[in-house]
Amino acid sequence: MAFSINSNQGAQAVYNALAKTQSTTQKAQLKLATAKKVNSASDDTSGWNVGKQLEAATLKMKSQLSNISSAKNFLNTAETALQQVYDKLNQIQSKQEDASDPLKDATSLQNDVKTLADEINTILTNTKINGTDLLASAGNTFAAGATNVTINIGAKSGDNSTALTALRAGDAGSLTQSISTFQSNIRTAITYIGNQSQVLDSREEFITAAIANNDASIATIFDADALGEQMEASKGQIGTQLATSMMGQMNAAPQQLLQLFR
Repeated sequence: MAFSINSNQGAQAVYNALAKTQSTTQKAQLKLATAKKVNSASDDTSGWNVGKQLEAATLKMKSQLSNISSAKNFLNTAETALQQVYDKLNQIQSKQEDASDPLKDATSLQNDVKTLADEINTILTNTKINGTDLLASAGNTFAAGATNVTINIGAKSGDNSTALTALRAGDAGSLTQSISTFQSNIRTAITYIGNQSQVLDSREEFITAAIANNDASIATIFDADALGEQMEASKGQIGTQLATSMMGQMNAAPQQLLQLFR
């Protein structure tokens, strides 16, 4: 065995092994601390790139779910209002039938029809959320998946102003005013709401499943194997202790040369 004073190749080799072991241990400890096996692009360039794209897509879909929830609230509120309108139209129809009975008080029936018609007008003009008129003939677009969902209830309920004005007059004409078209329009609008709700339910189901799939893929890419990393960290700690001990021994080896001069 040759002894060198100017250099200690054995100690250098041990030092390199120690540095590598410490680096591996620190990475394992970081993964344990963050519960992620990919903490930066340098850990897994491809995995990091794919994972971040999946995270962005998931955030977008979660926003779409929020939009769908708003759209459902929009539809539910509008349906409740139109259901009330339809019920009051049925009551008006009943009052008009009562008017064919000469024993009934026509004036009272006219007042009843006017009261119901005024309530219908109030519902149609004041069904709003955050200032948005839900029953107006205007498109309201919600980002809800691959394509947007546009809701326009007013376009389906039609223009019933002529019939409503006649009903609100509270005169003899209000008892003979035909409301069959008015009723048909409201039924059409309610059916339209039901169809749009079905579309939103389908979109919600699809997006929810997509988010779950994305989350699973993200977990596969980023989540650390806690047991495996714990074993790696423990192995690294033991290796560091051994390498440190060996480093001391290798540094002491050249001192053996001094024994030749005693």
